[in-house]
Amino acid sequence: MKLTSADVEHVALLARLELSPEEVETFTGQMDAILAYVEKLNELNTDGIVPTAHAVPVENAFRDDEVRPSIGVENALANASDRVEGFFRVPKVIE
Repeated sequence: MKLTSADVEHVALLARLELSPEEVETFTGQMDAILAYVEKLNELNTDGIVPTAHAVPVENAFRDDEVRPSIGVENALANASDRVEGFFRVPKVIE
């Protein structure tokens, strides 16, 4: 498949990019080379190959959810610089 400068200009228009004529010529050659490589990859026999999302197996490293007692209000507020009636007091951020 031979890519033309009109194809590159069309893609640039869709991407809302403004390209100079020199950039159009540069990208025409680069994109044509990329598409030629993809065509070469499409020649490979991939029958029986399972599609993957990761190159290596991924396992869930999270622990199971378990009900546990909380740390309590006093422990949660132990290092609070300012507290009121069991809550953190913070500076007002809305004027």
